Amino acid sequence: MSPSIERSVEQSVLARLISDAPHPSAVPVVLRYHRADPLAVRLAFPPEVCLDDAGVTWTFARSLLDAGLRAPAGDGDVHIWPCGPAQTMIELRSPEGVALLQFGTESLSRFLLHSYAAVPAAQECTSLDVERALAALFGEAKG
Repeated sequence: MSPSIERSVEQSVLARLISDAPHPSAVPVVLRYHRADPLAVRLAFPPEVCLDDAGVTWTFARSLLDAGLRAPAGDGDVHIWPCGPAQTMIELRSPEGVALLQFGTESLSRFLLHSYAAVPAAQECTSLDVERALAALFGEAKG
């Protein structure tokens, strides 16, 4: 493993919250990718834009984000699809309701490019440290 390769990728972006309001609201979001969890990406929302005082983070497959930039993707709580050449929609479903967010496709593509620099596509499983992950799961220290 090269020391020049980043262990994580973090990118702040503004999304537009689509709602019944006359004008969509701008929502700050932080996109995160960690080599320690190479199959997942995270969307982190600050406390001031959600119902939780600690903020809310949605975690889903990096491959879902990648697929959703090209065609409608998702069949669970997260759905992603292109909306014209420059925008991408992300729908988040929870028991509390549904949030529909519009992102600039270029920002999401740039984030994915950096995540693939950290862990290339199809190499996610080779970068997993299964022994360390199991130890963490069972609360055992592993050096």
